[in-house]
Amino acid sequence: MGDRSPKSVQKQASQKQSKNDGANQKKNALIMAQQATKAKAAANKKK
Repeated sequence: MGDRSPKSVQKQASQKQSKNDGANQKKNALIMAQQATKAKAAANKKK
């Protein structure tokens, strides 16, 4: 079985958290890029 000391549990939790943060950052960057593209297209149509 794995090490269940508080320190190792904390370490695993923080690793899991940072992995999620990385995925969320990529997702948010993609959404922002898509929104920026749409905004540009809309601005160009108005001209």
